[in-house]
Amino acid sequence: MLNFFRKRSANLKDDLLSGLTVALALVPEAIAFAFVAGVSPIIGLYSAFFMGLLTAIFGGRPGMISGATGAMAVVIVSLVAIHGVEYLFPTVILCGVIQILAGIGKLGQFIRMVPHSVMLGFVNGLAIVIFMAQFGSFNTVNDAGELTALGGPALYMMLVLVAITMLIIWLLPKFTRAIPASLAAILVVTGLSLAINKAAPESWTAENQPHAMLTVGDMLRTNTTASATKEVKAKLGETADQEAIDSAVAAAIEAEGGISAGLPKLYFFDSQYEFLPPMNLATLWIIFPFALTLAGVGLIESLMTLSLIDEITETRGRGNRECFGQGLANVVSGLFGGMGGCAMIGQSLINVNSGGRGRASGITAAVCLLLFVLVLAPWIEMIPMAALVGVMFMVVIGTFEWASLRTFKKIPLSDVLVMIVVAAYTVLMHDLATAVIIGVIISALVFAWQHATHLGAEVIIKDDGSKVYQLHGPLFFASVSSFKELFDPREDPDEVVIDFYFTRVYDQSGLEAINGLAEKYRSLGKRLHLTHLSPECRKLLDKAGDMVEVNMSEDPQYHVATDRLG
Repeated sequence: MLNFFRKRSANLKDDLLSGLTVALALVPEAIAFAFVAGVSPIIGLYSAFFMGLLTAIFGGRPGMISGATGAMAVVIVSLVAIHGVEYLFPTVILCGVIQILAGIGKLGQFIRMVPHSVMLGFVNGLAIVIFMAQFGSFNTVNDAGELTALGGPALYMMLVLVAITMLIIWLLPKFTRAIPASLAAILVVTGLSLAINKAAPESWTAENQPHAMLTVGDMLRTNTTASATKEVKAKLGETADQEAIDSAVAAAIEAEGGISAGLPKLYFFDSQYEFLPPMNLATLWIIFPFALTLAGVGLIESLMTLSLIDEITETRGRGNRECFGQGLANVVSGLFGGMGGCAMIGQSLINVNSGGRGRASGITAAVCLLLFVLVLAPWIEMIPMAALVGVMFMVVIGTFEWASLRTFKKIPLSDVLVMIVVAAYTVLMHDLATAVIIGVIISALVFAWQHATHLGAEVIIKDDGSKVYQLHGPLFFASVSSFKELFDPREDPDEVVIDFYFTRVYDQSGLEAINGLAEKYRSLGKRLHLTHLSPECRKLLDKAGDMVEVNMSEDPQYHVATDRLG
């Protein structure tokens, strides 16, 4: 990874400035993900506020940014489409409760089980996803109200401003760190954009596009127009006349009202929602599968982000506390009519790159976002998308693990496969949580396959005629077949000893293999002894009770594996 995120100590000035930078980048992201989820942009903005504020205060990773995310939006969209937005809020609340229980149950520590190859694939896939997502900012609408790619001089000027943004972010830290490079780039490019829009001739503008340079406000109107047009055509069919479409679009734009709104209020006191779902088992049956999926997706993405920020800043977050903080934020977000969310990797990297290390950076980002919604909406809508796209492109460059491309020939083929699968699934399906789960499963299967062949035995014949099998390697479900092949009950003497000094029994499959072997020797009138069992192995055998009947010989005190080594 490029050294954009060098280790820096936390200070209040950096936290405040980086928080402001993150807040500017949060606005279009929250709006875009709200459209993906099929809800109002204001719901996305309120969700970003509550998620960002509460996780900054109660979460386990200072400097990490949370908000409305695409991973959660793709789960929410089907719920809203089938049951309506009124079912969204209790679903988000239940999601938060599940995450709180996960934190109390200390499930956050399981993130340590994610292999490094999975992390590399996740990071590289994420960088590609962030890169591809920026192309949506180059869209406008045509006469038919459909999204179309920006073209002509407006596109060329936008690309120039994107390049200027990236150049400022790259060069400014070489001269001064008094102000975050991303914030300086946004301010400079916003000024250039305003000048270009004022001076641009009519020939530069795209169809139905009032500005030469697309701004945050333009993006909101573009998405609203496309969404309203699609909805009208879905209801009336392709026969819908242009007057009906124009009327629906005008009504939708007026209803959205930009990003300006008042203070959020509890959703069950909000008159805009037609009804409240009854709090009964039928409702629980509807929302529970969605809530469980949201909780899992949110926790996996948040804990992966936590691990990434840990690696970048060379510090360590607290996974269990992060689970609790995410859960609390989702509960409050749901109560106030939000769509919930989780950690946002792109915004977290912007924060880290801008010097944000403490909780004040996340709090500042959330508070500034609320101020944008309450009083500064007209100013925020003037920010050019080119500046925000340039910032995100620099995040992509800093996120992608370029060194991994040079190590393909130096690491095991299985690790390369895991990296490619995780990255490819992330890019193709845009499902970060499932990509991580698939990567962990593949890594576990590879580990089991490799260690299944590592079980062997050294055979010793003692003076008294007894035979000792000194095992080497782990005994678990994958190595059971190898274990059985080591023994020859018919040809062995009457007294046989299995020495477990160099091995351990890990699961019920191993216990059953031992029991089956003991039965074979017993049926032949021979005795099988087990020696040098570790305390964990003895505990497994004791717990199995009558399920396993073996003769455990009394051992002196040997040096065997303990919990500290396990």
